[in-house]
Amino acid sequence: MPTATAHYLGHLRTEATHVASGTVIHTDAPVDNHGKGEAFSPTDLVCVALASCIVTTMGIVADRHQLALAGSTYTTTKHMSTEAPRRIARIEVALHLPAALAAADRALMERTARTCPVALSLHPDVDEQITFSYDL
Repeated sequence: MPTATAHYLGHLRTEATHVASGTVIHTDAPVDNHGKGEAFSPTDLVCVALASCIVTTMGIVADRHQLALAGSTYTTTKHMSTEAPRRIARIEVALHLPAALAAADRALMERTARTCPVALSLHPDVDEQITFSYDL
């Protein structure tokens, strides 16, 4: 069974449906690439996928070790290449995690973050900058 079905709406927009849940997402080209920027761009979703994968994978490991990560937050910032071909050059992920995590648990979470499936799937030319702030 497919993971998603999608169709092109025209005007640089798409609609994709997650088959198992029925959840729908839309994409729109960014304003700097002929779009209206009224939804995530496909490259925005790559950045969100990386950050979400990091947090999800950390959550799996945290659950296994009975560590609390609930309430953790993140931001992503995408940097596109300035030369052709257009591509993601750098993704910044800023994670905000519980201050109560011990040093060994922090090291475990950081190792886990850098080896999530999306991180390991991105091209090596994409500079993944992941920062960890233990401030929650």
